[in-house]
Amino acid sequence: MSFPWPLAQRAERMNPSVIREILKVTEKPGIISFAGGLPSPKTFPVQAFADACALVLGQDGTAALQYAASEGYGPLREWVAAHLPWKVDPAQVLITTGSQQALDLVGKVLIDSGSKVLVETPTYLGALQAFTPMEPKIEGVPCNDNGPVLDELRRRAPGARFMYLLPNFQNPTGRTLNEADREGLVRTLNDAGVPFVEDNPYGELWFDEPPAAPLTARNPDGGLYLGSFSKVLAPGLRLGYVVAPRAVYPKLLQAKQAADLHTPGFNQRLVAEVLKDGFLDRHVPGIRALYKAQCGFMLDALANEMAGLDVQWNAPAGGMFLWLRLPEGMDAVQLLPHAVARNVAFVPGAAFYAQNGDPRTLRLSFVTASEEQIRTGIAALAATIREHLPVGAPA
Repeated sequence: MSFPWPLAQRAERMNPSVIREILKVTEKPGIISFAGGLPSPKTFPVQAFADACALVLGQDGTAALQYAASEGYGPLREWVAAHLPWKVDPAQVLITTGSQQALDLVGKVLIDSGSKVLVETPTYLGALQAFTPMEPKIEGVPCNDNGPVLDELRRRAPGARFMYLLPNFQNPTGRTLNEADREGLVRTLNDAGVPFVEDNPYGELWFDEPPAAPLTARNPDGGLYLGSFSKVLAPGLRLGYVVAPRAVYPKLLQAKQAADLHTPGFNQRLVAEVLKDGFLDRHVPGIRALYKAQCGFMLDALANEMAGLDVQWNAPAGGMFLWLRLPEGMDAVQLLPHAVARNVAFVPGAAFYAQNGDPRTLRLSFVTASEEQIRTGIAALAATIREHLPVGAPA
């Protein structure tokens, strides 16, 4: 016998991840995928984790396999606090099950139904998904190459609960804010009395020089800072963290306890073991070099294959993504199945907008495809664009 299951109103507001749905398409044999934001498996330090696993189980296996503190493993919280460029007490660090859980906790603790939440235009799709069930009014702030347009931010700031920001190699655009941009943004938010949530999963993935200091370093009491080990170690560990002012931390902790009691203690101990003795200082430069080369391959391929087309793209200074804009009259959602028919996939950009998504935009990830796949895939994308140009558009 079947029963009617009455769904909560918030469940009706939940939507599947566009990216996750597209990734199902990329499982088709022969597809070259620029869609997923997946770190390159070439960067995963498998041997380091194999060694750490033996040490953790051998030295304190019963504790590693037991329930653990909701706040997180003490030595890992201390490592996070010590490696941030402003004074942080380990008691302000909450270890989360990936930084995606941190977004979920932020939504539960800070958002009421009808709350105004400001985001960049465009912004990270996963944040929109995490916040939406809390029934906020999410409002996009117009952005340019320098980040949020400050006059527009001032106009939208009154009454906002917080603004969600990705200053470093933003997902989806790859944009990075410079020193002056950050100073102006923090000053504007502070003057308006609006706190911010700073998400920084990509900050260590710079190509030639590190980005400017975090927003939170400039106003620690006015910001929540989210970080992740997914992009510098391995995403399968599902380890992230949030650094919170003391006024907010207890409620985030209570939400964490209700969600999953604690992030897997075994994983936390593994990471703490791997990180000791400066492992990231030796490991991350290799990731940067690989991603810089991959990005260069894609930029070269775009310049070669898109010649003569009214296609625009940026040249990111780090991270995993670049942002492309199609010719006038084209729609990336409509273009996608035709691209897949030519064995190449991307993410349409409209999904990354809080409202009024630009149908001409799309996101390309350059980190998991080989040089040959990048060149082949971009050629296929260019051919698809040419084949579906609006009548009268230059080819």
